[in-house]
Amino acid sequence: MTDAPSTTTTPEHDLVDGLETVTSEDVVEKPADSFSNYGVDQRIVDSLTGAGITSPFPIQAMTLPVALTGHDIIGQAKTGTGKTLGFGVPLLQRTAIPGDPAYDALAAPGKPQALVIVPTRELATQVAGDLQTASRIRKTRILTVYGGRAYEPQIDALTKGVDVVVGTPGRLLDLAQQRHLDLSNVKCVVLDEADEMLDLGFLPDVERLIAQTDPGRQTMLFSATMPGPVVAMARSYMRQPTHIRAIDPSDDGATVAAVTQFAYRAHALDKVEVLARMLQAEGRGLTIVFSRTKRTAASVAEQLAERGFASASIHGDLGQGAREQALRAFRHGKVDVLVATDVAARGIDVEDVTHVVNYQCPEDEKTYLHRIGRTARAGNTGTAVTFVDWDDLPRWSLIDKALGLGFGEPVETYSTSPHLFEDLHIPAGTTGRLPRAQRTRAGLEAEAVEDLGEVGAAKNRRSRGGSSDRPAGSSRGASGGGASGRPAREEPAATQEPAQESTQEPGQQPAQQSGEDREAPRRSRQRRRTRSVDEAHATAGGANSTTANGTPSDRTATDSPGTDRTTPDRSTPDRSTPDRSTPDRATQDRATQDRATTSRTLASGSLAGGYAPVEPRTPSATRPARSTETAPDHTADTTSDATDGAPEEGTDRPRRRRRSRSRSAGTGAADGAGALEGTDASVGAGDDAPAPAAG
Repeated sequence: MTDAPSTTTTPEHDLVDGLETVTSEDVVEKPADSFSNYGVDQRIVDSLTGAGITSPFPIQAMTLPVALTGHDIIGQAKTGTGKTLGFGVPLLQRTAIPGDPAYDALAAPGKPQALVIVPTRELATQVAGDLQTASRIRKTRILTVYGGRAYEPQIDALTKGVDVVVGTPGRLLDLAQQRHLDLSNVKCVVLDEADEMLDLGFLPDVERLIAQTDPGRQTMLFSATMPGPVVAMARSYMRQPTHIRAIDPSDDGATVAAVTQFAYRAHALDKVEVLARMLQAEGRGLTIVFSRTKRTAASVAEQLAERGFASASIHGDLGQGAREQALRAFRHGKVDVLVATDVAARGIDVEDVTHVVNYQCPEDEKTYLHRIGRTARAGNTGTAVTFVDWDDLPRWSLIDKALGLGFGEPVETYSTSPHLFEDLHIPAGTTGRLPRAQRTRAGLEAEAVEDLGEVGAAKNRRSRGGSSDRPAGSSRGASGGGASGRPAREEPAATQEPAQESTQEPGQQPAQQSGEDREAPRRSRQRRRTRSVDEAHATAGGANSTTANGTPSDRTATDSPGTDRTTPDRSTPDRSTPDRSTPDRATQDRATQDRATTSRTLASGSLAGGYAPVEPRTPSATRPARSTETAPDHTADTTSDATDGAPEEGTDRPRRRRRSRSRSAGTGAADGAGALEGTDASVGAGDDAPAPAAG
């Protein structure tokens, strides 16, 4: 697709695969190399001049004449050659801002007029920063939209009105589906790093976003590489696009010529030592260390910090606030070593990055290009070092052949190898620890963490402690658990009051309580309904149970069978603390609810043991006459032998009763009901239970 050098002074265009292609060799030399010569708004030119940008790079010089006229463009150039301003300047100039005559003529003033879609959060921040630099005087309203931040500030900005939106596909699609982001008035769409969006699987989302924009829009697509699916998408959503490729005749390689590259075969256990000595090379500035995994990035950063280097890490496991903190500290020079995964390979545009280290071999040649493209940017020089492990030799061989690097098999290298010190200009006698006299960086702790209102933060705060304006007696943490059944966090001993024992009689009217106490029983009743039936039976049955010889038992609900004695029950009063206060309404309602719940359980026949439901008593008017015979004592087993209930021989314990299979279900139900209400079991049985045989 490369054209032969043109012999004329006019641009020569070729149509390759249906795309009009323009190379840097076709660009006519301008008499003066300045943005103003391309018809750029003077306010934008002054903003760029104030930032030290006076002359356009080749990709910018080729893009401006085509993009300013509204044509669709496919821009392809090596990373670090200035693609952002190549589409940013035309985008800003074609956007109307408040105060311009064209702004009042818009169909929907305040709706986004331009959309820039990028694959990563870091790249979104970098692109938005460059656009704000170019519009410092023109005052274009630019909004950055990406995940990890709260929705509310982004929604508020969209409501007030914005001109340009820069964001990642996921959050853009969320806001569009929620009808907060209206793309129907977008006249310019830019896809930056389209090949990365293809690798990350974002192309379907991108197509859904493009479908919501104005059909007459201008579309510009920029990327360092141009795979087939990206070209296919360009044909679907572009109208006769111009394919622009910025090629330097003196730099015909796949990588930037200003990058000095090295490859060493290093042992995994010696990599950190080699890296620590390399970081003390002469003339080293800011350094980015790339790894394939998040765990490796965090581990390397910690080991370097322990050796005295000002290091920070950035990877997917960090929150957005921590990621931006590390990037700010790196840009401001508070840390000079940034250990990152490939998520940052396409979003870090930091000046004075002199070294890039591939701590782990890249996956493919595209990843390698974007990694080393973090250095030697904007005409500077840089050094790229790749560590190749023994297991990575086949992968590195493919990368070497695809890019034509000519390394072959890397040289086996250790931290004491002489050629390492010679290649990277490391002073002789350098060790793996940074001398204390050279530890002058402030470190990551010196950079404040910005409160971004990250998604899920408010929810986590509510789940940990509840709302701050909730009454003290009605918080979920104080009541022992939420509706989900999870145990609430233990409150400090100084603020946790012991539960009150209920002395309220069943028929007594509870006294009026305060507003805090009135709200607590509602949560208590909701929580008590989630208890199992066995637990409810154990709580009620242990309160007034009787032993075989008729003596009342002193077991509480926590002493019931199947209950762990070591686990405190919040519903049981703390008997270690004297009760000197009047029981509150919450405690009274809990006791009443316990009795009602257990009565309903007994009536439904759902308790273990197979008790039959208790039939309602016959009204006195229709009930048959009571027998004149003495009612038998149902607390004793009448079908057992004469010695049942007597003490066993040699002991003071009463003999265990042997329950007969002929015992009726009605008697068992009566026993359970009598034990619950603390009454005589024989009276509870009444005439509904058949009288056992005498004797």
